[in-house]
Amino acid sequence: MNNKEFTSELADRLGYTIKDTSELISSLLSEMIQGLEEGNGITIQGFGTFEVRKKAERISINPATKQRMLIPPKLVLSYKPSNNLKDKFK
Repeated sequence: MNNKEFTSELADRLGYTIKDTSELISSLLSEMIQGLEEGNGITIQGFGTFEVRKKAERISINPATKQRMLIPPKLVLSYKPSNNLKDKFK
């Protein structure tokens, strides 16, 4: 399902126009992004948790040249599905 299909299906279920539904989705996503940028985790009941985690720096070795490189720390987005969602896919 792509974005257009998702928006259309959601609009049908909610009884809104596609334009209004698209604006709702955009607002939701922008709020989620803002919360994640501030370092807050986002939990959606029945779906899962999104959070920003810090990956530590590490040393990587190029297998072709055997050269060692230091990879700096970075922030990554992680998602952990809820137990209800996990159970549906078992």
